Amino acid sequence: MSPSLTVALVQQACTAAREENLATSIQGIMHAAEQGAKLVLLQELHTSLYFCQTEDVTHFDLGESIPGPSTEIFATLARELKLVIVTSLFERRAKGLYHNTAVVFENDGQIAGVYRKMHIPDDPGFYEKFYFTPGDLGFTPIATSVGKLGVLVCWDQWYPEAARLMALQGADILLYPTAIGWDPNDTDAEKNRQREAWMTIQRSHAIANGLPVLVSNRVGHETDPSNITSGIQFWGTSFVAGPQGEILAHAEQDASVLVATLDLQRTESVRRIWPFLRDRRIDAYDGITQRYLAVR
Repeated sequence: MSPSLTVALVQQACTAAREENLATSIQGIMHAAEQGAKLVLLQELHTSLYFCQTEDVTHFDLGESIPGPSTEIFATLARELKLVIVTSLFERRAKGLYHNTAVVFENDGQIAGVYRKMHIPDDPGFYEKFYFTPGDLGFTPIATSVGKLGVLVCWDQWYPEAARLMALQGADILLYPTAIGWDPNDTDAEKNRQREAWMTIQRSHAIANGLPVLVSNRVGHETDPSNITSGIQFWGTSFVAGPQGEILAHAEQDASVLVATLDLQRTESVRRIWPFLRDRRIDAYDGITQRYLAVR
């Protein structure tokens, strides 16, 4: 591994046109390569609209196999640009069995590994349990030429256990492809609280594990097909944080390509002064595997 690594996040608005979305992602990747990036992270489900606002069986038609049409496109791009690319797709694993899956491509175009989203939300406007089977590959970093990538997906980002397990298995970087936004009817104060909480929890994963964190979120307003709600305004704000939670680069709420350079040697120096892994009381954590411990 090189002591430094230039990374990029592609933050985009999506439409109902798959080819248009692919073209936007590809353009963003190429722009990142022109700026010297060696690792590019795309946002969650970047080939389509966020279809989980409603429960509709026709949306299963968006699912695709691995390998399949999308992986062929991004494998070619990774090979031609000599990039490691982290993508996201709606995986059709078998008839009636689907996952929310991240696919990592090595810079020679080979699939380095996949991660299937482990934590699946089920909230108004985010009906993911209808579509996605929980992941079954665990929290295992994916080895690449730029390091071991601890890839997690969106709702996973709220769980310190997921980040910790990736760190304990040697992850060099934590990456979160994301699709999160607010209800347009929320007050400005509530919107700010939600976004600040989202940024804070992920920065805390960086701090607690002494690792850089990359987060790529989508942007734009997407309507609710059922017209029951006002849809979702995805807030963007993709960012790169260092191993003390410091913000190295951040995007606003428009489509953009965010580029930053990581000092990969800082994990060692930070963990020497903040030795959280050394001081963990692993002899006292049995309760963490229980749903709830309080006695009523």
